[in-house]
Amino acid sequence: MPELPEVETTRRGIEPHLLGQRVSRVLLRERRLRWPIPEDLDVRLSGQRIEAVERRAKYLLIKAESGTLIAHLGMSGSLRLVPLGTPAARHEHVDIELESGLALRYTDPRRFGALLWSQEPLAHELLARLGPEPLGGSFDGERLYELSRGRSLAVKPFIMDNAVVVGVGNIYASEALFAAGIDPRREAGSISRARYLRLGEEIKRILAYAIERGGTTLRDFVGGDGQPGYFQQELFVYGRGGEFCKTCGSTLREVKLGQRASVYCPRCQR
Repeated sequence: MPELPEVETTRRGIEPHLLGQRVSRVLLRERRLRWPIPEDLDVRLSGQRIEAVERRAKYLLIKAESGTLIAHLGMSGSLRLVPLGTPAARHEHVDIELESGLALRYTDPRRFGALLWSQEPLAHELLARLGPEPLGGSFDGERLYELSRGRSLAVKPFIMDNAVVVGVGNIYASEALFAAGIDPRREAGSISRARYLRLGEEIKRILAYAIERGGTTLRDFVGGDGQPGYFQQELFVYGRGGEFCKTCGSTLREVKLGQRASVYCPRCQR
C-alpha cells in the first residue's frame, strides 16, 4: 500500500502540472472503487480551475474553485500525467483532462482507492478525526509518551494508529523502531520518555528521507512522474525476515503484530 512518502511524492510530482490549470472534462471508465465515484464528478469539476494540491495523511486534496477532490490510492493506485488522447490500458479508470493538453490519470488494479468530492474536505468523515502530521510542529516524541501511558498495546501498532499520528504505516514504523532501538513487541506504556523522544525524531527523519528518495517501490507504486521510488534499497528491517542485520549481523526475526508482519533485530532492539 502506498504510504505517506509515496503519497507526498505523488503530490509533488503532479502539483506543478495542475496548479492554475482548468479542467476541460472528466472521463470516467469505471466508477466502482472502494466507494463509488460520484456520477456527477464531470459536472462538478469540468470548467473549474485547480487552486491547490495538498495532502492530509494519505489523502490527496485537489482543490478546485467550488470544491475539493479527495483522492486515496488504496492498495495499488497511482496518479500520473499523460498526454491527452493516450490510450487507456486496463485498470486506468479515470482521466481528468486539462486545458494544457495533459490528463491526470487514475489507475487502480485492485479498485480499493477512492475519488470523492467534498465542499469541506477536512471535515469529511475520513479526515475529521485524524491525528497530527508526523512532519509538522504538533507531533513529537512527547506526544507519543503522553498518549502511551497505561497502554498495553504493542508499540508498533500504537504508532501506526492514525489518531496518534498519521502516515506512519507498516514500512516506516518498522524502520523507525529499528533506528530508535525499540523492540516492536514492547508494550507502548512501558517505554520511557527519553526513548519516545528519540523515536519521534527517527519517525520524522526517516519519513523526510524517504520522501527525498521518492518513496519505496513495493509492487505497483510509481510516483506522479511515472518513476519508481528508491527507499526500498535502503530498508534495514522491513521485508527482511531471516536475513542478517546490517548493523550487528544477527538474524532478523519476523512476528505478527496487529495482523501485520513485523521484522526486528533481537540484538539491536530491546
